[in-house]
This record gives sequence, C-alpha cells and structure tokens, in this order.
Amino acid sequence: MSTFSEPQRPRLLPQNRKLRHLKGLSLRNLSFAPSRLQTADDAGIINASPKKLEALRESATQLHPSRSSDNLRSGSAGIVTPTRAATRPQLRPRKTSLSLAQANPSTRQKKLETLVDGVVGDVFFSLHVPGEEGPIYISEVRERSANFNFHFFDLGGQARTISRSCCLSIRVWARRPKTDSWIYLVDEAVDLRRLNFIGTLNDRKFPNNALIFHLEDGIYSLDFPNRVSEPKQAQPTATSSYKAIMKLANLQSSIDDAMETQQKIMAQINELLGQQPIDESKVAEEEVVLAGKLVATQQRANKLAQKRRDELRESLRSRRATMADGRRLRTETERTMAEQQKQVEASRTKLETTEKAIRGQRRRICSDLSNIFPITPIPNAPPLSFHICNIPLPNSVYDASTAKSLSEDVLSAGLGIVALLTRHLQFYLSRPLPYPLVPYGSRSSATDEISQLDDKQAPRREFPLFLPRGGSTTSQWRFEYAWFLLNKDIEALCASQGLKVVDIRHSLPNLKYLLYVCSAGTEDVPERKKGGVRGLWLGRLKGRGALGDDGTASVDESRRGSIDSAFTENHTETLRDALKSGDKGGREEEDGMGLVFDTKFTLRTKGLRENVGK
Repeated sequence: MSTFSEPQRPRLLPQNRKLRHLKGLSLRNLSFAPSRLQTADDAGIINASPKKLEALRESATQLHPSRSSDNLRSGSAGIVTPTRAATRPQLRPRKTSLSLAQANPSTRQKKLETLVDGVVGDVFFSLHVPGEEGPIYISEVRERSANFNFHFFDLGGQARTISRSCCLSIRVWARRPKTDSWIYLVDEAVDLRRLNFIGTLNDRKFPNNALIFHLEDGIYSLDFPNRVSEPKQAQPTATSSYKAIMKLANLQSSIDDAMETQQKIMAQINELLGQQPIDESKVAEEEVVLAGKLVATQQRANKLAQKRRDELRESLRSRRATMADGRRLRTETERTMAEQQKQVEASRTKLETTEKAIRGQRRRICSDLSNIFPITPIPNAPPLSFHICNIPLPNSVYDASTAKSLSEDVLSAGLGIVALLTRHLQFYLSRPLPYPLVPYGSRSSATDEISQLDDKQAPRREFPLFLPRGGSTTSQWRFEYAWFLLNKDIEALCASQGLKVVDIRHSLPNLKYLLYVCSAGTEDVPERKKGGVRGLWLGRLKGRGALGDDGTASVDESRRGSIDSAFTENHTETLRDALKSGDKGGREEEDGMGLVFDTKFTLRTKGLRENVGK
C-alpha cells in the first residue's frame, strides 16, 4: 500500500509492474482549460441524457468490471503506443484581487464565490484496458474540490488478461459547480513500466490535471523524474534460482490448465444432466415422508397449544372469580367501614371525654392524698427535710446522729405511711410498682422478685421497712435495701408522669413533688361521685344478701344469729327507703340514714367506693 511518508526505494522492477499492483489514483490542480479537440465519442458523452449520467454515477460505486457503460466505451480498438494523449496547457499567471479592495462586502463575496467556483468542480474517472469493451473500474464522484484523492481499489480479482496487463487508459470527467453537464476532461494512455517513482506528495508543485498513481510499493507519476533513495547496505541474502522460478511458473500454468479443464468437465456434466429426464419419484416419496413428519409434529404442537389454552382459560376463570370475591369483599368492607366510622368518631369523643375525666379525677385524688398524707417541711431544719403526718423522715440516711434524734418506732411509722401512700398511687396513676409493697403500719415491708440474691440458703425476698431489735448487721442491711426498693418505686411513679428524679434517696421530697405535679392544673376539679361510704355499706349488704325487686334484702344466705344477719334484719327497711329516695333528698336525707352507722365522714373515708350505688 502506498503512503504519504518520506520517499523510499521501490520494491517492484519496472518490467514487473502490472495492473494488479495499482491500488488507487489521485488528481491534482483541476483545470477546465481545453486540452484536446472533441471527438464524436466525447460529444456523445457530453450530450448524454441525465438517465445515462445517473447510471454512470451508480456504476462508479461498483468494483467489478461486469457493470459497464456505453458512455465510457473506447473509440479505438486498442492502444498501440502508450503515449500522452494531449499536451498539458501552460500555467497562467495568477490574477490579482486588489481591484476588490474598494468593493462592498456583497460584491466582494460574490466575486470570491465566482473565483472559487472557477477552480473547483466534481470529478470521477474510469479505467480501460485494451481489448475490453467496457471500463474495468468506475470511481466514485468527488465534489467541489481542486485536488482529489479517490478511494483505493483492488484489481487482483479480475481476469488474467486484465490483472497482468501493464497498459491502461484513464478517462476523467468533470463538471463545474451548479451545473448538470459533464465535460470530458482527460484521456491518458499509461504504461505502468514508464512511471517514475516519487515516494511522497510533500514539496511537489504539480501541473494542471496531474495524475498520481498509488502502487503497492509507493507513489508514481509521469510529471517528475525518479526519486529513489540509496539502497541500505545489508548482508546479501540467498534468492531463488532461475530453475526454481521456472518450476513455479510451470506449476502455475498447470494449475490454470487444470482449473480450465475442471470448468469444461462441469459444463459437460451439466449439459448431460440437462438432456436426461429427471426421476421425481424418489424425491416425491421423500417429500411425502417429510410432510408426514411435519404433520405429526404440527399435531403434537396443536395438542400442546390446546392444553395450554385450556389451562389459561381455567386460570382466567379462577382469577375472575377471585377478583369478583375481592370486589364483593371490598364493597362489604367499605360499607362496614362507613358504618363504623361514626362509631369510631363517637368512641374517640368518648375516649377524649373519659381521658379528661380521668385526668380530672386523678388531680382530685392526688389533691385528696396530699390532704390525707400532708408532707410539710420541718422548721429550723436543713433543706429538703420533711415530715409526713407530723412524723419526721430522713432522706435514706440512718446513722448514729439520726438514731439519737429519731427513734426506731418513729422511723418505722414514717416509712409505713410512705409505703401506704406509694401503694395507693400505683393504682391511681396506672403504673404497677416494680417492687411490690406490703403496708402494715410500722411493720411494712418491700418485696424484690426480680433481683438475683447471693444468699447461700433459700433467698428471702421480703425486706422489712423497720429496724429489727438487736442491731444485727444483716438486719441493718436488709432494712436499708428495703428503703432503697421503696425509693425505686417512687422513682418509677415519677418517671410514669415524665418527671426526672435528681436523687432517689430523697423519699419525701420526691413524693411531694409527684403529688404537686399530679394535682396541678388550671381546669376545674370534677365533683365527687355520689355514694361514698354508704355505697361501701351497700356493697357489703349486697355481698351478704341479694336485694329483691322491691328493695328488700334476701338474708337466706346469711348465717342466722350472726352480726351481719342482725344488722341486715334491723336496717333493711331503712336501706330500701334510702335507695328509693336516691339523691333527691339532698344532704338532709343522707343525714337521715344515720341509723346505719354512727361514724362521721372523714378525709380517709370520703370517696371510698365512689361508683357503688350510682
């Protein structure tokens, strides 16, 4: 393949250059100046119809010689002497463009476009070999340029008379821009053995319509002398002898003769086969067997398709049924949701009312507990020193100084009251205590069911909230641990209300803080529900003897002669009147029931069994 690199030494000898070594052509310095007289054939090409020109351009894209054009046929039978067909015109002096300096831009632009259109054009070429009727190759059309590099081609696959020829004729057609008429521009007969090796296109000043030939070993031209670089000094290499080359030539000739003989024999066989009648019976039998196989295969495919169709139909039917059930269920669900939406709204309203009532009742209960178990500061004492029900209680510190100022009985009584208050708060605040408390006055205790104790024997889970007699170290530790459990319960109650305890050892300050927060608020405290202690007594009576429809109490189940039986028999009529009167009698009627009991209402009894008898 030829390249545009620096000149090198050609590899092909002049006498060995053949048409199969030609790979491409280039055209330099396009010029539309007349180079020769027109002939009759040229006039036929120039005046050719547009359809023929279109066919000519289409044939330019084909690389095989079978596609020829009448417009490209040679006027002579052959080329006898490969000489130049016409004399190239002399180079004309370049015109100056100073006259356009004073012209306006539009005139200058038009003038420049005219000058450019005068030197550029559209070009294509064709190759002809003596003895061949049509062109062996037609190039593609290159547009709007003065220097043309056409696509490379390969003529090695042509017939032997073409690929081994060293002479050819090159014909170039061109047309000016914005025109449809083609001009027969160049017709040159070239002998590849007379070409001059130039090696490169750099630093070359080509004449008008100069042809450049690209061979396998480099670039050649007719317009410049040979430019061959000096051969490199290398070690001589052994080459084939003349005898070996002649053997290869004879072998090539034998192969060609064998191929021609093969073609002749194949033609004779085809001719004989064409003369004999064709026996189509066996072919028909084979076609019948093949058709039977195809029919059986198609039947199996039909059965599979029918089975698949039935499965799909069943699947669609089941899906439709499922979708119908889903729609029906959704409709019922939507209807149910619409019906229950009202109930939800009513329940939500009732829940808010109940929560508000619970919050109000909790405030009232905590306020009552604050009054029942007053926690007040000790005058002239250190900070955070309180007593409950006038019983002082230190902050989880029981040392020698505390023991001197506070007796054990007072400490046990204070812890018992705190345990009782803490146990009641767990119910009112709905927060179970992690460590259950057993309030029993000054002998209260705390239970730890979740900790892991290290006692060797069976661990005792109950810890006293009082100091046992004797001053045992173990008893002292169990008492302090019970106090710690009580403080943890108070901390749990504070945490349920969102309160943060700074120090859990402050038992009474933490309890007072909890009661203060639970009883605080700007809303009105709800009134106490009706019933009170009378409801407690009524519950006792209902448990011991059921009341009849007329208000009388049945005392059959009570033990005859017991205190409850006598109490029931004596006061049944009074209770029936009280139940019938209800709340209509007000406070005066309630005072009329003094026959039932003589005890007055106190802060401890007020509010017990509130819901009974409502």
